[in-house]
Amino acid sequence: MAVNRVPVLKRCRSLGLDPIYLGIDKKSTRQLKRANRKVSEYGLQLKEKQKAKFIYGVLEKPFRNYFARAQKLKYGTTGDNLMILLELRLDNVLFRLGYGRTRKESRQIVGHKHVLVNGKCVNIPSYQVKVGDVIEIKEKCKSAQRYKDILEVTDGRLVPEWLEADHENLSGVVKEIPTRAQIDVPVNEVLIVELYSK
Repeated sequence: MAVNRVPVLKRCRSLGLDPIYLGIDKKSTRQLKRANRKVSEYGLQLKEKQKAKFIYGVLEKPFRNYFARAQKLKYGTTGDNLMILLELRLDNVLFRLGYGRTRKESRQIVGHKHVLVNGKCVNIPSYQVKVGDVIEIKEKCKSAQRYKDILEVTDGRLVPEWLEADHENLSGVVKEIPTRAQIDVPVNEVLIVELYSK
């Protein structure tokens, strides 16, 4: 399995991204030493695509597949659909509910078979959740110290309106499909559409 091993803060600096969107509270003190070069239109489009891939932890081929699926969907624009598909990944939903400090940690929790979707064990981080799906941590894992520590860190994090979290039972419900306005990710998806439409 391919894994992105780029240092996170270094990548955030190069993409001009705040690490808080990844669930990381650290700030990089170093400044990017770059001449004031004019960035081409292609450069801007590529940067937006790299930003979306980096935030959601998706590599090139799966990302291209998400784009192809977003084009086929009947409702909404391709860009909005792409962001919604990425947002409805199981590892991202777990992160949004506050059961993972970062998306990478949520991905690991799913991979270790700690998550049930509608009572069935799912260990695929890219699993697409649907409206009405109940996501919960396995009964035997609920008492683990790990989840107490995670909840301590993520307690102040706002759960989006399209999700309903029950921190007592470590579970959550997908109430509705999120709209683009509810997705607080600093990505201009129009540029991604333009890039793939060439």
